[in-house]
Amino acid sequence: MALELKQSLKLTQKLVMTPQLRQAIKLLQLGRLELSDTLRAEMEQNPMLEEVAPLQEEGGHPEALSATEEQLDTETLVTGQVNGDGPAGIGEVNWDDYANNFDADFSFAQEIPPADAPSQFDFISATPGLMAHLQWQLTHLQLDDLDRRLTEFIIGNLDGHGFLELSIAEICTECACSEEEAEGALRLVQSLDPAGVGARDLQESLLLQLDRLEEEDTLAVRIVEEHMGLLESRNYVQLARELGVNQQRVLEAIACIQQLNPYPGNEYSNEQINYVIPDVYVIKVDNDFVIQLNDDDLPNLRLSEEYLVLLKEKQILNTQSRTFLLENKRNAEWIIKSVEQRQRTIYKVVESLLKFQRDFFEQGPLAMKPLVLRDVAEDIGMHESTISRVTSNKYVHTPQGIYELKFFFNAAITNTDGNAVGAEAIKTRIRQLVLGEDPVKPLSDNRLSELLAKEDMQVARRTVAKYREQMKILPVKHRRQVVVAREKTP
Repeated sequence: MALELKQSLKLTQKLVMTPQLRQAIKLLQLGRLELSDTLRAEMEQNPMLEEVAPLQEEGGHPEALSATEEQLDTETLVTGQVNGDGPAGIGEVNWDDYANNFDADFSFAQEIPPADAPSQFDFISATPGLMAHLQWQLTHLQLDDLDRRLTEFIIGNLDGHGFLELSIAEICTECACSEEEAEGALRLVQSLDPAGVGARDLQESLLLQLDRLEEEDTLAVRIVEEHMGLLESRNYVQLARELGVNQQRVLEAIACIQQLNPYPGNEYSNEQINYVIPDVYVIKVDNDFVIQLNDDDLPNLRLSEEYLVLLKEKQILNTQSRTFLLENKRNAEWIIKSVEQRQRTIYKVVESLLKFQRDFFEQGPLAMKPLVLRDVAEDIGMHESTISRVTSNKYVHTPQGIYELKFFFNAAITNTDGNAVGAEAIKTRIRQLVLGEDPVKPLSDNRLSELLAKEDMQVARRTVAKYREQMKILPVKHRRQVVVAREKTP
């Protein structure tokens, strides 16, 4: 077969990922806080983008609101607040009381600020944690340079639970000290508050806490020191046999151990709690539901009026400046349209979810129906990948609580009569059965499967175990509680 070079025409259709399209897809999958940061970053880079003030009156340029009226309203508002005329009452606050000044002659006899005024401690940037608490205790001890360096090194290598992540050998290598010096510094850290801090594992943490009890229970120490495996599995019958005591004494020692804190460092955790801010609100009004998008803290973008005026003055700008402003104007218009399209898409998806899962909004998770991305995609005429991006990191506030949009998609479990039940409804029922069980005789996975079958939910034992693990519910042997019977004193 001879090779030859020839020309031919072929008509094809393909999707070209332009930079604008990639940007629109990126904005679509961003969460609410990430979107706010991205828009503010675009405002810093693009001079044609600016934020509309909340108190903005109509008028001005046809493509952008008037900046003169905005400035006038802002100056009037700020002036009124400083004079103490506005509702904020800024003029009523004496900011000298909250200056970062700590005089040596401070006295509590001085006039104190009002009770509803902000405190100086409200301006502290960081919350003291476990490390700060331990270092504060070390300042009250008379330590030489070596001990202070070793103790600070050990404290700096504690995890969030208060456990030491290094061995004695590693401490010796890093600090160039002997094993006796490293062990002495470790014992010093373990003597600090809270009890059990500086332990290398859970067993050592429990032993350190038992050593500090006023009435030390030697049986509890033996259980933790010699039979940690039986303690974790709650095999109290075998534990009594190994220790050579009756089960009553074992239960009393177990009750003493259960009062200890397995993770002593958690009490001084300074991790910030990130609260979920919903992107959409679904509010029930009479017998209908109303969908409302949450636009708080999102910048309301518009084109800059000043630069739009400059673009109309052809003699003022040179070719390079005019090309620069036109390019940024096109980018700004595309960003504004992308944000509007994102909000409309979220609204359509929530509207479709409300149609498919209306029983959930009325009754709760037990009424969840099977739903997949394809159902919503076909309902609103979009691709499944678009629905997946919209439902990622987006939350909705419903009468039943706050849920992620992906929560409403769940697999189907077919009953004996052929009807499908949502997997989330089965998980909710399993959680309810576990919460209502007898703690002395908890329900096994097999028993849970039998109870679900009576409610027309045919679920195998392995499926029950899988759902239980996904909900982080402990097995039956770890949920069983032992009641300690104490003798009544006459």
